[in-house]
Amino acid sequence: MSRLKRPVQENENPNPATKFLQWKSNDQCFEFYNKEAGEKVKVELPLKVLFLEHYHTVKGWSDSANSGIWSNEVYSIGREEFEVKSSNGTICKGVYKDNRSIIKNAGGVYHRSIYCMTPEGEIVNLQLKGAVIGGLDADASVDGTTVNGWSDFYSGDKKKKIKGVSHLLDNQWIEIKQAKQGKKGAVKYTIPFFELGKSITPAQDKLANIASEKLQSYMDSYFTKEVVTEVEEVEVLAESLESLNF
Repeated sequence: MSRLKRPVQENENPNPATKFLQWKSNDQCFEFYNKEAGEKVKVELPLKVLFLEHYHTVKGWSDSANSGIWSNEVYSIGREEFEVKSSNGTICKGVYKDNRSIIKNAGGVYHRSIYCMTPEGEIVNLQLKGAVIGGLDADASVDGTTVNGWSDFYSGDKKKKIKGVSHLLDNQWIEIKQAKQGKKGAVKYTIPFFELGKSITPAQDKLANIASEKLQSYMDSYFTKEVVTEVEEVEVLAESLESLNF
């Protein structure tokens, strides 16, 4: 044991998101891992959040490394490079489209990382994947109707004549009141249904400004340092136990 006090590098600007919520298809709700309590906590619907910003990332599980898979977050998926890792080291580095098959074969899954604020001013992160992002077309929907995932809800789809709501999300709530059921062969699953809610109040706008400043400060530091944040393996392990990738 050394007599000298070894330096400890502290994260001066930690991620301001207090919860990282994942959709649980069977339970039709969100869930996050509480590190302090060492347990998973369900967040039942309805859920109301204010959009702050979203990014792209990769998460998953590597059987060969017996560890989680993680990557950095990027804003422009077509131009910025991912560095995807497991406990064995770097799996690949580069633009996503050039490494998609490598990521998939390694056990990685593309995620949309969405930072939001709750009505109480808390910053949370929605970790969305699969059909939660892409939605359901009429053939994949149990009730035969098209259901927008996050992508079409936010940006719209000109070919389908779907209008996105991105220009409204600075001042209006996103509400998730219900789940919609999809099917893939004999397997049924659910995705959250995104709706546009009411406008925020002046008091909520003040909370949103505070939350935005916190997130802006973190992201400025994050992208400047090009930090690759390792995901807690216990969180990714919980994902890997799901048999469906919806």
